[in-house]
Amino acid sequence: MKVRQGAPGAKILALGHYQPSNVVTNDDLAATMETNDEWIQSRVGIKERRIALASESEIDLAVQAGGKALATSGLSASDIDLVIVATCTLEAQIPNAAARVATRLGIESPGAFDVNTACSGFCYALAVADDAIRSGSATNVLVIGTEKLSQWIDWTDRSTAVIFADGAGAAVVGPSQTPGIGPVVWGSAGDKSEAIMIKDRASHLTQEGQTVFRWATTALHPVAKQVCEAAGVDPADLAAFVPHQANLRIIEAIARKIGAENAVIARDIVLAGNTSAASVPLALSRMVERGEVQSGGLALLLGFGAGLTYAGQVVEIP
Repeated sequence: MKVRQGAPGAKILALGHYQPSNVVTNDDLAATMETNDEWIQSRVGIKERRIALASESEIDLAVQAGGKALATSGLSASDIDLVIVATCTLEAQIPNAAARVATRLGIESPGAFDVNTACSGFCYALAVADDAIRSGSATNVLVIGTEKLSQWIDWTDRSTAVIFADGAGAAVVGPSQTPGIGPVVWGSAGDKSEAIMIKDRASHLTQEGQTVFRWATTALHPVAKQVCEAAGVDPADLAAFVPHQANLRIIEAIARKIGAENAVIARDIVLAGNTSAASVPLALSRMVERGEVQSGGLALLLGFGAGLTYAGQVVEIP
């Protein structure tokens, strides 16, 4: 059998993100349920979030973010031969999101598939893109995390309504003479699968907040350290730490434990809420756009959530 000749490495060439224009503040939520700004900020750290209009789908959000990443990369649609979309909020599972997004972006006949590991989805998809390029199965890959969680939320339930939001983030990944994406460390805790779930198509998203909080604050900092070890990177040398934007207290607890004292910590959740698979690329793209991190620096990405699943890798910032 002929051996595939792939690239020695892969890296993120460009990022893009998109958020709906509709801003929902804590005071807005307090007008419809028993809660207030102080209660929400003290428990999850969120001040406001973006909620898509009824006319906006997760596909629309993905097209916006993916289009920006593609434009920034300097590549054309014809250069992309694989599209991977990470999402857990499609209203219908068939057809998949990736093929629809590709067509709307003018990408002809790419490989196209979705990944559903919920909040860790982007990191899973990025690892697959890295492997595909290095093996020679793809040359340039568009990876998108997109979610419209608002369509699965009970807006009278403050345990979920104050947390989740909508948005999309994307990355164009291409070949590199040196690795710009470190080895992935991934895994799951299926015994806790009911901690975050949508039981069936007639149900809303439910979450056992304390179970998730305990798991995230005890099990994930060793994973983050393992990611750095796999990449051969000292946490003190990280320019950025971009974990899933689940809860500000979780983010700060993990950051304290990994020894990344010189890293800029993504706290996108404050103004964006929890956007599941979109949160890691959305946060990183916004950090780059604001000039908080410089090209060439190293960022630790860490996704975790429903399943329960987790995945992380160290990447070179484009």
